[in-house]
Amino acid sequence: MTTKKLSAGDIIEARCTKCREVLNHRIVAMVEEKVVRVECNTCLGVHNYHAPAIAKESKTPKKTSTAKPRSTSAVPRASRKDPVEVEREEWASLSPTFDHDKALPYDMNGRFNVKRLVLHQTFGIGLVKAVIVPNKMQVLFKDGIKLLRCL
Repeated sequence: MTTKKLSAGDIIEARCTKCREVLNHRIVAMVEEKVVRVECNTCLGVHNYHAPAIAKESKTPKKTSTAKPRSTSAVPRASRKDPVEVEREEWASLSPTFDHDKALPYDMNGRFNVKRLVLHQTFGIGLVKAVIVPNKMQVLFKDGIKLLRCL
């Protein structure tokens, strides 16, 4: 098997300091035979070359442990729901109760209270979830929660 001698401009795998993953990089600078600087083909960040980590071999147990085994009665962790899915479920449960006639038209200079209906030109009808200081509010729309400006 012949190995090609590396030179500037060649593509190699390296650990990207921005992406924090092993990705393809273009060699930017070399000192003799050693790669010194690379450019990430994904984020286009230029940084020092970091060789990809070598896969570690699994360790064999040296001896059996004398410690107590962990309790098997512990409740396993429940997987988290997708936040977007949670917002959609909340919208589906609340939307039948909306009175569209009571919705205030959205105005960036308007004042809004929590649990107030807002009618936005782009997003449609929404429910104010929280008013955040300074001058922002979270509104639940059909597409999810949006951050809007207000007084």
